Amino acid sequence: MVNSLVAAFAQDPVLRYLFPDEAAYPRYAAAFFGHLFDKRVRKQTVWTIQRGASTAIWEPPLAGNAASDDDLHARLPADALTRVRAYDRAVHAALPTTPFWYLGVLGTHPDNAGRRWGHAVMNAGLRRAAADRLPAVLETSNPVNVELYRRAGWEVVRSVTDPLPIWIMRQ
Repeated sequence: MVNSLVAAFAQDPVLRYLFPDEAAYPRYAAAFFGHLFDKRVRKQTVWTIQRGASTAIWEPPLAGNAASDDDLHARLPADALTRVRAYDRAVHAALPTTPFWYLGVLGTHPDNAGRRWGHAVMNAGLRRAAADRLPAVLETSNPVNVELYRRAGWEVVRSVTDPLPIWIMRQ
């Protein structure tokens, strides 16, 4: 699963902002995705298909941190951790103040693109949000993804420009 996400996000603007060094990207991206997985798996808010070829990592409403940022601190160098925290601050400042389900990660290994597996794992979380009668929210910094998400029923509700362009979307 982690290796699929590392491959899926190899050219993603956020991951390249967080981990710009080409040689270090695979190691740091794997640590980052592993941290996110560890935080969510016990909450049963990670959906995968085909042994992790496509994965959606959701944050349930009002969830606490199952794995602390100390864990991330141990996995990443200080400069990368500074960028992660800056990005997190920018995103969290733009998110709604009312409860919602948050799609933090959605990725499909490039070898499996076009099979709609990303839609399948995304829809599992959307069904959970609908059952809770709560909106779903995501963020993307990839302008190509904005249109893909629009076609899947998401709408842009806010944008941020710093530390890089970020679109907040809601369904």
